[in-house]
Amino acid sequence: MMRIEDHPILDFEADRGPKVTFSMDGHVMEGFEGEPIIAALHDNGVRRLVTSPRHNHPRGFFCAIGKCSSCLMEVDGIPNVRVCITPLKAGMCVKTQEPLEEGPSPLDGKVLG
Repeated sequence: MMRIEDHPILDFEADRGPKVTFSMDGHVMEGFEGEPIIAALHDNGVRRLVTSPRHNHPRGFFCAIGKCSSCLMEVDGIPNVRVCITPLKAGMCVKTQEPLEEGPSPLDGKVLG
């Protein structure tokens, strides 16, 4: 796990829930109940959440406050969950949500302004 264990000002232990297990794409992982799912994923070494539909580039989380939608994943069968603001619960099943195959965009050839 990659966590700050000791800090001169912040008390992480006081605010942490119990350690729980969850799965991501079939791999069992550990995290602390109540922390954002993205924090548990990051702590377990997950950096790529999805690939971009147009250029197939890896994407990780960006804003971490639920505004940008770059962290959308399937959680317990529910698609499009923002894992940066969704609290982790024991036994959750998190899955990578790949974009649909690339096709013509409704914006192709249009000028936006």
